[in-house]
Amino acid sequence: VQLQASGGGLVQAGGSTRLSCAASGHSYSFRRYTVAWFRQLPGEEREFIAAIRGSGGSTHYSDSVKGRFTISRDNAKNTMHLQMNGLKPEDTAVYYCAASSKWSTKSSDYNYWGQGTLVTVSS
Repeated sequence: VQLQASGGGLVQAGGSTRLSCAASGHSYSFRRYTVAWFRQLPGEEREFIAAIRGSGGSTHYSDSVKGRFTISRDNAKNTMHLQMNGLKPEDTAVYYCAASSKWSTKSSDYNYWGQGTLVTVSS
């Protein structure tokens, strides 16, 4: 599975933006994967943000984004999204989409990664 992230950019605090991630390659199996978003600051480890099961029936969020971010997927289009509302300066990071055969919040359990997209939130 190859993942291509898009979206992001510069957003004012309190604003919204939407990240997308398109899967290609073994796309017929996309629905078998848990997909997730992580974020990372320079010199820091990747932080789990949100995950959604292959069926789209279950989601999980980190406490830092719960109630502000929404993860979704469209298995027919092999895409996933992260709607980010109520953005704060501390949300500034490079955001990565990822896919795993496991239901997990650990980056080490994710086998496939997108290239990352920068979100900068100005105060």
